[in-house]
Amino acid sequence: MRREHLLPSPEDTRALGAALAELVRPGDLVVLVGPLGAGKTAFTQGVGAALGVREPVTSPTFVIARVHRGGRLPLVHVDAYRLGSVADVDDLDLDVTVADSVTVVEWGQGLVEQLADEHLEVRLDRRDDDVRTALLVPHGPSWEQRLDGAA
Repeated sequence: MRREHLLPSPEDTRALGAALAELVRPGDLVVLVGPLGAGKTAFTQGVGAALGVREPVTSPTFVIARVHRGGRLPLVHVDAYRLGSVADVDDLDLDVTVADSVTVVEWGQGLVEQLADEHLEVRLDRRDDDVRTALLVPHGPSWEQRLDGAA
């Protein structure tokens, strides 16, 4: 799978999330990095749709974490924007669900990486022309191999 992507529309962002969902395994951690409006929730909606999540995937800004079951794997969707420290993340007990789920964390850079031995960082951005970009940054050999082996 390519590491750099141009995403002209929200549908393209969701499609990238769906393509990535084909590569995820239980215990995977995906950390979404990017400014407000870069497409973090749209990306997660694509992951959820490809996993077979039935209910709408919306930003968990006010509930902080939401678990979606019923698909190929449970999807734990976290918004760490309001969390100020690793201790706040620990209070969520995400380590209880991370082993058998796919955990996608918006705004989690520097806060959640300790939840898994490896993780995928997805750097999303929004250009001045409103086109989004994504850069997939693997952290660990398993993610390197999966991205290199995907079409």
